[in-house]
Amino acid sequence: MSLLKHVGTIGGLTMVSRVAGMAREMIFSRVLGANAVTDAWFQAFIIPNVFRRLFAEGAFSAAFVPMFSKRLHGEGGLESARNFSDDVLSVFLPVLIALTAILELAMPGVIWILADKPVDPGEFDMAVDFARIMFPYIVLVSMVTLFTGMLNSVSRFAPGASFPIILNLVLIAALLIGERWMDATGASVEQTAYWIAWAVAGAGVMQLLWLLIWVRVEGFRPRLLWPRLTPEVKRLGIIALPAAIGGGAYQINTLVQLYFLNQLESGSVSYMNYADRLNQLPLGIIGIALSTAILPTLSKFVGGKNREGADRVQSDAIELAMLLTIPAAVALAICATPFVTMIFQGGRFDLADAAVTGNVLAVLVLGLPAYVLVKVLVPNFYARADTRTPVVAAFISLGVFVTACVLNLGISIGGSLDLWLATLPLPTLEFEGLGYGVPGIALASVVGAWINVAFLLLVLSRRGHYRPPGALVLRIARQLLAAAAMGAALWFARDLLTGYFAAGLLARLFALAVLVACAAVVYFGVAFAVGAIDRQRIATLTKKKAP
Repeated sequence: MSLLKHVGTIGGLTMVSRVAGMAREMIFSRVLGANAVTDAWFQAFIIPNVFRRLFAEGAFSAAFVPMFSKRLHGEGGLESARNFSDDVLSVFLPVLIALTAILELAMPGVIWILADKPVDPGEFDMAVDFARIMFPYIVLVSMVTLFTGMLNSVSRFAPGASFPIILNLVLIAALLIGERWMDATGASVEQTAYWIAWAVAGAGVMQLLWLLIWVRVEGFRPRLLWPRLTPEVKRLGIIALPAAIGGGAYQINTLVQLYFLNQLESGSVSYMNYADRLNQLPLGIIGIALSTAILPTLSKFVGGKNREGADRVQSDAIELAMLLTIPAAVALAICATPFVTMIFQGGRFDLADAAVTGNVLAVLVLGLPAYVLVKVLVPNFYARADTRTPVVAAFISLGVFVTACVLNLGISIGGSLDLWLATLPLPTLEFEGLGYGVPGIALASVVGAWINVAFLLLVLSRRGHYRPPGALVLRIARQLLAAAAMGAALWFARDLLTGYFAAGLLARLFALAVLVACAAVVYFGVAFAVGAIDRQRIATLTKKKAP
């Protein structure tokens, strides 16, 4: 396979999705702002997505794809793969429906636990309503995940990478309709938020239909049978359970983060959401694309005991990930507040909101390379059917994050840590007057992510599965040098363009284009000059078949 081709397919469609998601958040911030209503909405939206990632995406894909591929390409062929997927679907769907019913009944308790502080009764009821409306989305999108796994097994990556676009387009349409409704009738922000919540469920139905069409195009005919625990389904559960526990660490991290954000002032959940939207743009395009693309090839090389091939794929993935992630992290850190102002500021989202969100983003992106490296390293364990080690790494990361928050690293930062934060080379951070409890929580996440990476690399090295070669380390050092040069250029360009950031649309687009062009020219120019880019390796990655 061509790693770069598959990464390009997945990453390109993911980029479209992320850009659409960015447009969604831009409109959301202008229409609804950052307040108690948006905090409740985002909290409700996070809850089903936490359970989706826990029970569907990570754990299920890690177990289902290799088992499905083995049957599809084995003696039984298509018929064996069909029977296996039907058995899984027939057990998977009732479990999801039962889980949804339980959580719908228990939702007031869930919201109460996440808040853990006196909440206005009206706001509490609103948060419960939003969560109950959106939680059934987990059933729909989990079925989408099942179908995506089937398509990925036959190297059909595009449909699975494109389905998030549907959600973003539906929510954009709902927001625009909601804005017109507010202007025409004087409807409140709360009423519009209810309308947007219902749009999430509608988008889930459309996503399911989209993937169902594609699995039928590929010759699969999903059938819902009477549930039965076949030996294959049991084995799937046994393999998926450790991965679900490991994924649970990440999702518990998300819920713990939500808990601590709820202890801060109104709007904190929204500030973190808007900042994370920018952080997720390179993470989704680079990290998720690489993780999805390298797992089948790593599995093939590991299964064939081809150590050299497996090491080459892992090194290529790390090099490509850092080549693109390091400059993204530096650019977002240097220009955090300008980017947030240009993209989100307007309507009910004012300059003060943009300043706080910029502070959060400037800290959050310090962990961007770590988040991507975790995505790139974990497939090396999954290819060896080792789902336990990522579990341990995830829980260590979770422990660090929780400890940091409990020690007021994210809630009430003070003393010597204040002085340390003030010395960070992050020009967007303005600590006086704004408060930085939310950036503190972001910092706790960053520390946990880097510890996760260090643990994974240490285990791979000790077991002799993978050691980063010296040439790779040297090339990453050169990438850092190129990124430093780019950061210096952006520092001066940012100051020259200050007047454009909160101006009209054309002025903002001009400033954004100048910053992006400046970053690209300086980074890739210096990268080629100092040897941070291996032209021969890039040419190898574009070959149609792996050498």
